[in-house]
Amino acid sequence: MGALMTLDLPADSPLLGLPWIITFGPLGDLDEWEPVVCGPYERPHALALAEAVVAEEQLMAVVEPLLPALSADEIRSEIAAAQVAAEDEARQVEGADLYGDFEDVIDEELDAAADEAGHGEPAEPPDEAEVREGFTRIAALLTAK
Repeated sequence: MGALMTLDLPADSPLLGLPWIITFGPLGDLDEWEPVVCGPYERPHALALAEAVVAEEQLMAVVEPLLPALSADEIRSEIAAAQVAAEDEARQVEGADLYGDFEDVIDEELDAAADEAGHGEPAEPPDEAEVREGFTRIAALLTAK
């Protein structure tokens, strides 16, 4: 069994409505090959497909939103926001009680992940027709921007 990583987002996050991509890569340091990027998909399809693949293979899958930026300035703005968020997170980590806060946070994250994942039951991956319908919705989303 492999590993699946994705963002933990609140239910009202605008990122949930964006197209999502899956990057598959080696799970360990022993394998060396170029990652494979698939998508775009709607988030539920991306998660289900990634889960189906890593359930049978020793791979890492990263499911993340695809930000449809229309200009270099929009890209720069997203990069700046990510850098500020990383700096804020680093400050929070530095200011946290390493042993006290970690256990509280990790338990909450594991509980939430288990609830979201349906208590360990893998999601059924979408069939080809469902993925194609998702592509149509994503195309409409991207052309409407």
